Amino acid sequence: MQRNDCSPWLTRYAWSVAAATGVLIWIGGLVTSKGAGMAVPDWPNTYGYNLFLFPVSKWVGGILYEHTHRLVAAGVGLLTLILAAWLWARETVGAKRWAGLGAMVLALGLLGARQMPVYITLAALAPAVMACGVYRAIKDRPALRWLGVTALAAVILQGVLGGLRVAWLEDQIGIFHGMLAQSFFVLMTTIALFTTRWWRDAATRLAEVRSLRGTFLVVTALIFVQLALGATMRHRHAGLAVPDFPLAYGRLWPRLDANAIARYNQQRIETVAAKPITATDVVLHMAHRLGAYAVLGAIVLAFTRARRRLPSGHPVRRATAFWLGLVLTQFALGAVTVWTNKAADIATAHVAVGSLVLVTGGLLCVVACRRSNVVAREAAKITAPLGAPATATATI
Repeated sequence: MQRNDCSPWLTRYAWSVAAATGVLIWIGGLVTSKGAGMAVPDWPNTYGYNLFLFPVSKWVGGILYEHTHRLVAAGVGLLTLILAAWLWARETVGAKRWAGLGAMVLALGLLGARQMPVYITLAALAPAVMACGVYRAIKDRPALRWLGVTALAAVILQGVLGGLRVAWLEDQIGIFHGMLAQSFFVLMTTIALFTTRWWRDAATRLAEVRSLRGTFLVVTALIFVQLALGATMRHRHAGLAVPDFPLAYGRLWPRLDANAIARYNQQRIETVAAKPITATDVVLHMAHRLGAYAVLGAIVLAFTRARRRLPSGHPVRRATAFWLGLVLTQFALGAVTVWTNKAADIATAHVAVGSLVLVTGGLLCVVACRRSNVVAREAAKITAPLGAPATATATI
């Protein structure tokens, strides 16, 4: 008996989970843009109701955005659990299969307990499980079950962080919550890519891309830092700490003395600000602007190098062109966000496109870092009999 190397249904499902994650990030951005992050002040309940039993008649104002965000997040969590179980069952046999599936069912049962100590315990254990999952995924390549375990632990941690942000009234948790969401999006798209037939068949054609791996890694790391700055700025309500663009209060670099900050606060036009801005907020905003120029320049460089080193029509070369289009759109949305006084829809689109910029960079890094000497090992594992030792790590 031979194991099928690629499952079209698994690929379709994995991409569907990745797409749902993108939608969740968009809704999360909308919650922040609308200032609805505390529209539902309790967690894990919703105004005392079970999350799934909250009356539709009460979905009004900011509650609509926040409660929808929670429902979609729960849906993504369930989809991730199914994907992790699918990958585990597909790559294991016997006692190992049932032990892994049993652990996942136990995690689901603990989440259903709806007890704060249980949630905090799961969140505390999640980073260790994620680290172990990544280590085993690298060691047992091309196995995907450990990436599924990593994704499941990450989505549990993500959900608990979102809840604690509400329960503990800590904006700093919101920053980590947002950045983990971006990382989770990259992970889900990576898993989806690994399930495709293209990934298996393209290995021998990707050797020439390895010369670009350093560029892709540095640029993607820069994008991540830029998104972290943006998340910090949003959760500090500093999105309009500098209300003009491309200048800053009419200067290349704004004044930061106490009198200048007092004058800025007098003329502020950001109505959703929770508190007056400080010099730190202005510097943070300007750092985000400078980061935008740096990311744009870095992706232009990556695109130029790809054009020079890869033949016309190469998929990675086309991907870098798409990457450049995304970052140009992202840059324009950032400018329009300022010009429209941070209109919620524009600001949310800015967040969503930023996620796509990061995901594209992450996938390019994965493609460029693939080693051609893995191909023979993957082929051997893929074609191994179901009961043979190699099958435990088969299938991509």
